[in-house]
Amino acid sequence: MVIKRRKSRIIKIGNIEIGGANPIAIQSMAKVKTSDIEKTVRQLKELESAGCEIVRLAIKDSLDARAIKRIKLKVKLPIAADIHFNWRLALEAIDNGADKIRLNPGNIYKQDQIKEIVRAAKINHIPIRVGVNSGSLSVSRLAGLLVCRSQADKMVKSALDYVKILERFKFHDIVISLKGSDILDTVEAYRKIAKLSDYPLHLGLTATGASYNGGIKSSIALGALLMDGIGDTIRVSLTDEPRQEIKAARAILESLGLRCFGPEIISCPTCGRCGVDLVKIIKELENSLSRYPVIPLSRLTGKQANRLTGKPIKVAVMGCEVNGPGEARQADIGIAFGKKMGVLFSKGKLIKKVSFDKCVDALLEGIQVKK
Repeated sequence: MVIKRRKSRIIKIGNIEIGGANPIAIQSMAKVKTSDIEKTVRQLKELESAGCEIVRLAIKDSLDARAIKRIKLKVKLPIAADIHFNWRLALEAIDNGADKIRLNPGNIYKQDQIKEIVRAAKINHIPIRVGVNSGSLSVSRLAGLLVCRSQADKMVKSALDYVKILERFKFHDIVISLKGSDILDTVEAYRKIAKLSDYPLHLGLTATGASYNGGIKSSIALGALLMDGIGDTIRVSLTDEPRQEIKAARAILESLGLRCFGPEIISCPTCGRCGVDLVKIIKELENSLSRYPVIPLSRLTGKQANRLTGKPIKVAVMGCEVNGPGEARQADIGIAFGKKMGVLFSKGKLIKKVSFDKCVDALLEGIQVKK
């Protein structure tokens, strides 16, 4: 199966492009007070080293907005300013170098205010994300939502009505997101708006919880949409360290063949036939592979970025002769264990026997040869 991406407009955020045939970009959000520049810069550098490509900052007051200028002197990542309630903070964020503005239709809705934000965004050539959140829809203010039959319909209508306002002001550098905490509502909303608009879509599921449950919920929702070809940027929202969001997002994209971040490890779950500590081997191999440098999209040329969507090198680690090399015949490099020794193989062909304590080195050497 080959995933056919939805056709969307190309929008530039800082020095990276999203939409069209561009790789799906990974986004996260700083989890410290933005005006605490030292902590924010430290967290953003950690995110960048983990593979984050766009970062969002909460702009709660003028101190946060003004901090963007100093943060940008120390961080290369494109910065999206998250604006709620106070429309003037969007103007301050733009003046201080924000690469993108996120507006919530549920709390910034007056057209004269939106017009001023659009004017500033046009002058500075930055996009606006229409960031709908299922928890902040205002039925009393947007009376038209009362006729919507489902939560998904309410989210779609809220987004499209807001987009029409932006378009009325001749503004088209728009990204749309429709985030809910319910998987089915969120998937339905994105599928509907994907047919009604060609603007890039930022995917996300909100308020998912801690890493384990949140990662599962996000992989179900985002995975379903990505398999439909929907999505131009993604964020996995977790109640955890932001680096965990990047790790989960990369795993989702890589598992679908939409991005390639390095070798893919295939390993059996182990059973009573396994005579070695396979868990230990996998952890050692993962730790070794994690040391490879991560280069975000913001630092790549178009041709280099396109290489990130190729097929990864597949590395198989199998605990017995049942799973390998037979079931891992397609692996570029792999090892299958007996009681004490392992057999190194490539594409099902045996290469040599390897002792348990030398197996990780042998696999790493094989990966380098296959690159």
